Amino acid sequence: MKTTITNKIIFWTATIIIFLFEGVMPAFTSQTELAKEGIRHLGYPEYFGNTLVVFKVLGALALVIPQVPNRIKEWAYAGFTFDFIFASISHYAVDGFDFQTIFPLIILTILMVSYIYFHKLKATTLRA
Repeated sequence: MKTTITNKIIFWTATIIIFLFEGVMPAFTSQTELAKEGIRHLGYPEYFGNTLVVFKVLGALALVIPQVPNRIKEWAYAGFTFDFIFASISHYAVDGFDFQTIFPLIILTILMVSYIYFHKLKATTLRA
């Protein structure tokens, strides 16, 4: 019982961090000039940034809404994994090695914690 509560706390803490960074922040900041310049700086067209924000928000919602089917959650986890890896590569290719190169990998680590505990909780409910 205590382990299940700890697993839930770890899962929801990691998942809410992902939700805030990948759902809430992009939704509120994507149309700022700073965000648009960030996309341009990396060499991507503006429509790519807009599309990315839509999928980030949808993916973040998929992770936090319990009624979303597990298969959709798996796709959201995969999509965010690709997003963070390619964000890191893009920053490295344009600016070299700096904090912007590392930051997506830090968020990827938090995503991995969420994913691991998602499966731990799922295994617990299957046994119950």
